[in-house]
Amino acid sequence: MNLATEASVYTAEAKSRKKISIGKIVKYLAVIFVSLAMVLPFVWMLSASLKAETEIFGFPIKWIPETFRWDNYKDVWTTVPFHLYYLNTLKIAVITTILVIINSSLAGYAFAKIKFPESNKLFFIYVATMMIPYQVMMIPQFMLMSKLGLVNSHWSLIILGAFNPFGVFLFRQFFLSIPDELLEAARIDGLTEFGIYWRIIMPLSKPAIATLVIFSFMHSWNDFLGPLIYLTSDHLYTLQLGIQHFITEYNTEYSLLMAAAVSAVIPTIIVYFLAQDHFIKGVANTGIK
Repeated sequence: MNLATEASVYTAEAKSRKKISIGKIVKYLAVIFVSLAMVLPFVWMLSASLKAETEIFGFPIKWIPETFRWDNYKDVWTTVPFHLYYLNTLKIAVITTILVIINSSLAGYAFAKIKFPESNKLFFIYVATMMIPYQVMMIPQFMLMSKLGLVNSHWSLIILGAFNPFGVFLFRQFFLSIPDELLEAARIDGLTEFGIYWRIIMPLSKPAIATLVIFSFMHSWNDFLGPLIYLTSDHLYTLQLGIQHFITEYNTEYSLLMAAAVSAVIPTIIVYFLAQDHFIKGVANTGIK
């Protein structure tokens, strides 16, 4: 190879590295921009929760308060029965999440590992209900809960949230990745179908369980429309309704509102970080993008 050829090869490689580096820079800049767009509102909320009412909308924005008003958080818990709203929301979210895991895993196991007529069609019909807007089902569901005497009760929210087509889809897709030979060996050893489900399938399904726990808990915790429709007594209110106490017709206490919002978001962050590793594995194994 002569000097001219070597020079041309070197130039081509340099251009290729330059293109790659520019492409990576653009990707990194895009990631940084999107990350900032997601994080900055939360940072502003946290900053506003520690400010006096007169400081919140000052310009230019002061991200660090001049005086940290920790009393805002104290006032949130004493001005309204915030602890009661917290416990109500926690009760609904935890019970709903447990029921979703049980119902979805049992149905997912049946669709994935038990052969019965028209199983694929039934699965498709059930999962297709995810495409029905909530507004379409809202009135029939309310009429059903009213006839059952569950309006103005937490159980209306728990029952309606306990059956989740997305959860069935998630578990079915995960269970399909478990070899049938493992189940056949268990049947030969004398395990019943429920024994296989409980002693073999569920211990292997921690990623799928963690994924659904995060989605289900966050959905129940952040639900506003459901409690607004079904709950009328103040002592039954969830956090999303209780926060509305800081918004009145004539005034909005933004510092307390932001402090309440920060307090409300903490459990969802804790749940996510506790299940983060399994969540990533679950997303990868079930093909969710």
